[in-house]
Amino acid sequence: MAYYVDEKRFTAFHPGVTLAEKLEEMKMSVKEFAVRSGKPEKTIIAIIGGNSSVTPDMAVAFENVTQIPAGFWLKKQGNYDEYVARKKQEELLSESIVWTKNFPFTEMAKMGWLQLTNDPVARAGQLLAFFGVSSPKAWNDYYMNQKLKVAFSISLSEVSNPYVMSAWLRKGEIQFAEEPVRCTYSEKAFKSALPLLQDILANECEDLFERAWRFCSEYGVVLVKTPRLKGMNAQGATRWIKGTPCIQLADNVLDYQKFKSVLFHEIGHLILHGKKDVFIECPCDSYQKERKEKEAEASAFAETLMK
Repeated sequence: MAYYVDEKRFTAFHPGVTLAEKLEEMKMSVKEFAVRSGKPEKTIIAIIGGNSSVTPDMAVAFENVTQIPAGFWLKKQGNYDEYVARKKQEELLSESIVWTKNFPFTEMAKMGWLQLTNDPVARAGQLLAFFGVSSPKAWNDYYMNQKLKVAFSISLSEVSNPYVMSAWLRKGEIQFAEEPVRCTYSEKAFKSALPLLQDILANECEDLFERAWRFCSEYGVVLVKTPRLKGMNAQGATRWIKGTPCIQLADNVLDYQKFKSVLFHEIGHLILHGKKDVFIECPCDSYQKERKEKEAEASAFAETLMK
């Protein structure tokens, strides 16, 4: 049995193989070894058969009988456990290949989000790492089944292309992590400063986003602009990440009036609605009544700032 680490091949055997060889060399029976080491005979048999692990306590006991350091036995067990885990991961990645086909991998790679490769297993591994999940099931629980209701509520089941949307949202989270949070958000201070933002955005200019970004950062709001992926119709999103509000805009929102409308809409969600929801601005007739009402409220809020 073997596994690969840093492109070098290692062979990992269960320590029971070595123990069996040592007992044969010592001409000692399993029963005698069990008595000398103070461990149940069935436990020793299980270890030799590769069906049980060598614990630190056992390793010290084995050291006294075999004169082989405890660290040797523990290292053997650690290498074997890593091998087994890597084999399981390889199997998981192979099973994840169908899942990866839902994502625009090549487009994401060209944007620098992933490394371009034609190896389907490597693609699966990169996507799982990109989303920070261990399996397609974990991705589904996080993005589709609202399994994280305690922190916030997200379900892309109503979105036309949830896979593309999840990739865009995840990239926003990564951008958020790269942004320095200058101060703690205060709803009262942010809301009272909105007239200043209206003045800042009163005239069309090339650095419109940069101006809005500077304003938001001064009040504890992280504003990011994320490249749009093909197949998504979202223009913006609002959510709280690690206790800090984050507004994410698609980079295709270039029209002056549209930019202000989308930004003020997302600010509306931030001011009017709770911390547990993820709001995505995109046409969706299937939104539930409560979500439609919140979208309408955010739009009405944006209209007051557009005047």
